[in-house]
Parts: sequence; structure tokens; C-alpha cells
Amino acid sequence: MPVPLSPSRSSVVAALRAAGCVFAEDEAELLLGAASTPDELAAMVARRTGGLPLELVVGWAEFRGLRVTVEPGVFVPRRRTEFLVEQALAAAPEASVVVDLCCGSGAVGAALAAALGRVELHAADIDPAAVDCARRNVAGHGGRVHEGDLYAALPGELRGRVDILAANVPYVPTAEVGLLPAEARDHEPPAALDGGADGLDVLRRVAAGAAEWLAPGGCLLTETSERQAPQAVDAFVRAGLTTRLAVSEELYAHVVIGTR
Repeated sequence: MPVPLSPSRSSVVAALRAAGCVFAEDEAELLLGAASTPDELAAMVARRTGGLPLELVVGWAEFRGLRVTVEPGVFVPRRRTEFLVEQALAAAPEASVVVDLCCGSGAVGAALAAALGRVELHAADIDPAAVDCARRNVAGHGGRVHEGDLYAALPGELRGRVDILAANVPYVPTAEVGLLPAEARDHEPPAALDGGADGLDVLRRVAAGAAEWLAPGGCLLTETSERQAPQAVDAFVRAGLTTRLAVSEELYAHVVIGTR
């Protein structure tokens, strides 16, 4: 549907609805609030109706009450991952050292730091674009962001000191990446989605190395799917962690929690 040069709220809603946006009214409010001129609004509506994820159109995503900066080529935080944050806070409410591994935008680390107060926060990702984005999101919490492959990115001084190790790893099986919604498939980095043949390659690597980095009583938390949960739990157990699975039916979220 063509977008008028100076779109009204009703025309924005109509354009979004015609493009298949399920929450057209809510999205229209966000676009109207984000645009500073009619021309900017028209351009934003055009990008959204062209298939660009809403978060990339407005430049941020809401995550556990925070406005998290997101940029093209960086994984957009999902609402279900708020459950991982809640489980981490419940498991280690007095945590003083937090690591956000496979951090993407740094949303998980920022949310944990916001809830815990003064913590030593580190985040890491293998993708330079994610590292740059995460630096902006954790800067206000005094966080440090490192570039590299999993634990190889972390300062050695963290060994044996980490109270919360949150790792929102990629867990989509390689053969199923092409079946994801276009917003993820076309606009997010494959490395943030593809978890290998069964989706658990990165999770197994994270679990295997966790005990070396966790403080006594520290916990590793990672998200997985319902189908993969038994194998994910087994990977944690094999790594010597005391393990349980937490499930949110409302968010359809499955989080494996392993304690040293």
C-alpha cells in the first residue's frame, strides 16, 4: 500500500496492516513517536512495510524495561529472553561479577546490571558489529565488552570469579535456519542463529568450559528450545554442573541452569 507524503496515524496503521504487521496499531504508535518530521515518518513506514524489523527501523528494542540500542547486522533481543534474566537474578541475587557471553546487543548484561546495581560486568561476542553495539548498551553500567570466540575473549582474571554466566547462544539447527521468519533470516547475522547440525554445538562448548570460569556457587544459564532441552541438560550435567531446567509457559521459554 502506498504511503502518503505526510502520513496520518490512520494511514500508517493501514499501511502496516496491509504489509501483514500483526500489531499494526502498536507499531504505528512507536513509529509516530520516533519520527521527528512527516518525511522521516514516511521513510520509516516505507522501511517497515518493506520488511525491515521494527526494532531496526526505530533503532532500539525494549528489553526488561530498558531501551536497548540495536543496529543492522546485530541480533535483536527477544522478549522470551527476559525469562533468562529473571532466572539468573533468582539464582544469584547477590552476584557481583556478571558475564554476558554471545552478548549480541548486550541486552542481557545491561538488564542484569540494571537489576543488581554495582557489578563487575563483562560481555563478549565474536562479531565486531555486536561488540560495537554492546559497548553502547553497557557503557552506562561500567561494562567492558570483549571481541573473540566464547571464553577466549574473556580476561584471564575472571577465571573462578563469575557469579552469573549468561550465554544466549545460537540454537537453531543449521537445516532450519532457512525456515525462520524473514525478519530474522534476512536481517540478523547467521552466526547468531545457527547452532550447528542439532543446534547445540555452541551450547556444548559453553557448558564444557563453564566450571573453569564460575565462582563456587556461580551459575551458567542458557536458552534452548523445548525439543532440545533434554540434550542441553545432559551437556550441563556432563560438564559437572548441578543442573535444572526452568520453563515459562507464557513466554514459551526454556532456560537451562547449571551451578558450580
